[in-house]
Amino acid sequence: MAHRRPSPQDIVLILLFAGMAAVSPTHDFWEVAMIASLAALQIAESKLALLESTQGRVMWIMLKLTLAYLLIGYTGGLASSYYLMLLLPIVSAASYLGVWATLAFSLLACATYLSFILFVDWNQFHIDPDQTRILIHRLLFLAVAGNLVNAFAQALRVQAEQLAAANVNLSEAEAAVRRTERLAALGQLSAGLAHELRNPLGTIKASAEMLSRHVSEGDEITREMAGFISSEVDRTNSLVTRFLDFARPLHPRLAPTMISTVIERAIQMSARDAENGRVVVSRDLTSFPPVPLDAELMERVFYNLLLNAIQASPSGETVTVKARLLDRILEVCVIDHGSGIDPARIETIFNPFVTTKPEGVGLGLAIVSKIVDGHGGKMSVESEPGKGSSFRVSLPLL
Repeated sequence: MAHRRPSPQDIVLILLFAGMAAVSPTHDFWEVAMIASLAALQIAESKLALLESTQGRVMWIMLKLTLAYLLIGYTGGLASSYYLMLLLPIVSAASYLGVWATLAFSLLACATYLSFILFVDWNQFHIDPDQTRILIHRLLFLAVAGNLVNAFAQALRVQAEQLAAANVNLSEAEAAVRRTERLAALGQLSAGLAHELRNPLGTIKASAEMLSRHVSEGDEITREMAGFISSEVDRTNSLVTRFLDFARPLHPRLAPTMISTVIERAIQMSARDAENGRVVVSRDLTSFPPVPLDAELMERVFYNLLLNAIQASPSGETVTVKARLLDRILEVCVIDHGSGIDPARIETIFNPFVTTKPEGVGLGLAIVSKIVDGHGGKMSVESEPGKGSSFRVSLPLL
């Protein structure tokens, strides 16, 4: 809803309409009342929620046109000096509606003004050629004014749309910079922590294996405990490796690659590792020319996204992979019909250690985002709780 407080423009309009009423030669009550009503309509135009819809605006413009018609008719018809009041509905139409609606209201205003010809007593009055030219000039002036205002309003609307798009891009860029800074800081921390953990883990594993070899044959409990230690060290070592993968600087080796081949390999690997044969993966892959990317890294991206999608989808559902080219941008979408993502977590879903899985550590999507960033691309997600998620990978064609 627009501002409700009187603006400086409102105060100026009040003064101008008051001056118009003050210089009226007759100071007739109905004349002043109609001027005041038009002033009130004009000032209220930017302050009512009713006028946020096209239907409401059309009704408001028609109301102003009706009041202007009554004022002109009350003060002399064709000879009235208030004929310029018809500019109020025309300017409103030009400001809020398109060029054809502006033209329609301009023609309607001209027809409204010309309708006063029907009330002329041709036995007492006649219109000479000079007066006809003046009448035509008045009508053309109304139409020209409406067209000029519409052109100006259209230019402002285009600028507003461009500014809104620029603000969205700026917000996305700022979010990307913040995410990159967080990733860099966490990457350094992860690298240091991983390296510090590697040595004690190696010692623990070697000790467990030595214990297992030297334990007596009858001591099954000790042998079992040594096996637990060794397997847990392996699991922890795998986690440390993922930390290092996240922390390690990426240097993509770009080469012309068929994206469909990369996606197909990722589909096969994810379907095998998800251990869920009841989820179908549907492909919508248009034939593309080779794309410059690191095939191994991008295979990891699509593998992680597909694995997450398959694991999130209930039995019998379909995971869809779509790829298309948009203005030199390769866009690949992985769509599932799972439980979706809480809206409060959408902004942080690509941050490290953020996960929706009870057993997850939250590095998969962080690594995916890092790889895509390393290719100069962008990751985004759309999700609705209870209906699923759509992860979009956008890669520039260099």
